[in-house]
Amino acid sequence: MEILHKKDIAQGGFAGIREKQMVKKSRVFGRKAPNDTSFDGMGNFVYLSDANFVPNGETGMHPHKEIDVISFMVNGRVLHKGTMEDGKILDEHEIQVQRGGGTGFLHNEINPDSTENRMIQMWCLPEISGQNDGYKKYTLKENSFTQIYGGTKDAVDTFNSHTYIEIGSFSKGKNFSFEQSYMAYITKGKILANGKEVQDGDLIRGENLKLETIEDSHIILIHTKE
Repeated sequence: MEILHKKDIAQGGFAGIREKQMVKKSRVFGRKAPNDTSFDGMGNFVYLSDANFVPNGETGMHPHKEIDVISFMVNGRVLHKGTMEDGKILDEHEIQVQRGGGTGFLHNEINPDSTENRMIQMWCLPEISGQNDGYKKYTLKENSFTQIYGGTKDAVDTFNSHTYIEIGSFSKGKNFSFEQSYMAYITKGKILANGKEVQDGDLIRGENLKLETIEDSHIILIHTKE
């Protein structure tokens, strides 16, 4: 099992955002610098950023096309402005998934509060070009995984893909296992992963995963299905 610590990633950012880019797929972002230790993605999962908006900070209006943009609020809120679902508020522990298909969309993400927030943003490449744009919103379930991405072409609750993303919210002392290749990011608490302690800000990957929560914890799990 490989572990990448957020503290070891260089601080970046733009506009009203400070971020650490934990995942950047080379075929999308190009060759990495020698000191860039970010992981390279999995399946059509190509990007993960752990970001903080400064108080009342915003990204500015910008476009996305032929990319699925997934935003998970860890702390605080974000106000979503743009060509899809304009005016939506994303509250703590809520997730929005925006499919940028053949038309694409414009959006601006705004911290409406006078305190810093924290948001995880992930990108996945749609498997079929030219699909309709779309928007879905989710709230974390307690002591289970909430599937937020991936499924067959007939899927209704999630956007179709062979790449799956699930976010788990578990209280202390819960156990679960996962028997295939995975990538996972801890966004709250401490967890024993295959016997090793990992915590908020640790990104792990490997084959087969056995977890036990040491504290109340949140974990983003990425995997693929044929």
